[in-house]
Amino acid sequence: MTLKLRVGRKGYIILPKAIREVVGIDEGDEVIVEIRDGIVLKPARRKVDAEKLRESLRRHVEVIKRIQGRREPKPGELAETYLEEEFE
Repeated sequence: MTLKLRVGRKGYIILPKAIREVVGIDEGDEVIVEIRDGIVLKPARRKVDAEKLRESLRRHVEVIKRIQGRREPKPGELAETYLEEEFE
């Protein structure tokens, strides 16, 4: 699975809430960064359910695609959607 994120001015990367929830990363948690052919980021203490993560991201992408291109979403349409990276 691959996810494209944007790096901010100070080198920050925002992990979407859907990913943090599935992987179990909470504010203040430590993560492990491995340098391989690229960068691998994973929680320091928890195992990841890859299938649960794929399903969560699939649903997230479906919602984003549905509202993409519109000027404004319909009332309540974004209630369960995490758009942090879209407003960076």
